[in-house]
Amino acid sequence: MNILVQGAGALGAYFGGRLLEAGLSVSFFVREKRAAQLIQEGLRINSPEGNVEIKNVTVYTSPEKVKNIDLVILAVKGYHLDQTIPQVQTIVQQTGAFVLPLLNGVEHLGRLQQAIGKEKVLGGFASIIATLNEKGHVNHTSASSAVKFGVLHNEQTEICEQLEEIHSLVKTNFLREENILKHMWKKYIFITALSGITSAMQLPAGYIASTKASFNVAKNVVLEMSTLAKKEGIELTEQEVEIMADRLKGFQKEATSSMHQDMRKGLPLEVEHLQGGALRLAAKHDVTVPVIETLYGILKPYENGKPD
Repeated sequence: MNILVQGAGALGAYFGGRLLEAGLSVSFFVREKRAAQLIQEGLRINSPEGNVEIKNVTVYTSPEKVKNIDLVILAVKGYHLDQTIPQVQTIVQQTGAFVLPLLNGVEHLGRLQQAIGKEKVLGGFASIIATLNEKGHVNHTSASSAVKFGVLHNEQTEICEQLEEIHSLVKTNFLREENILKHMWKKYIFITALSGITSAMQLPAGYIASTKASFNVAKNVVLEMSTLAKKEGIELTEQEVEIMADRLKGFQKEATSSMHQDMRKGLPLEVEHLQGGALRLAAKHDVTVPVIETLYGILKPYENGKPD
């Protein structure tokens, strides 16, 4: 299987690097600046799962030059989706590849399905805490990492079976889930709460449980998001919702969300993709989500980076 990783931020570089480390055929589609950095520095990962350094990484910066690809792993931020979709369209038209998006949220599924066809878009997401340093090397700080994926269309069975076989080869987890859409929603619920509270507090995740008031804000986001999930046909038990909320208490003091990391660096935030997406779903179903709406209002000025 020939894999193209589109986007080489911390997430794309990490999982693409693990696939390369295992001897798989992997190339990257990136912007010019990141391409130059990868060519000069190579791909380096510092991780509890094992360090790795890979030279001579194959990179593309023009979609027209991409050939002979079976799977595109889409590892871009939500705010890059608009400019990414035409590139994905070109690559899929040229290669017939399937696309495994690892974006947070759920709105991107419909947009990608409309652009390239329902049969081409797998369900999936990633779990990892990582960032890039000034040289573009990946610093992976969580104890483990995973890509979870699954079938959203009956034509995707074979490609998912091939992805399952990768799991035993790589120093990370590639895990197939039968009800991938429910798992995506559980990730969306949790990350909307985690990113919202850490970024609004401008403090690491360890502080969520430091006061009852802060924890209640995060828990109420979980409850509001769970209501939206049910409106979208995703059935969650009370126990599943409670477990998600309790997970917010379990972070080490300095652990934090990727949104909070981006805020500290003065980078753009996925507030429109996460909290904004939730508000659009709430409007669709005519329900109110006052805590999410409040966090959205607090974070919106930081959407394009640190305000001047």
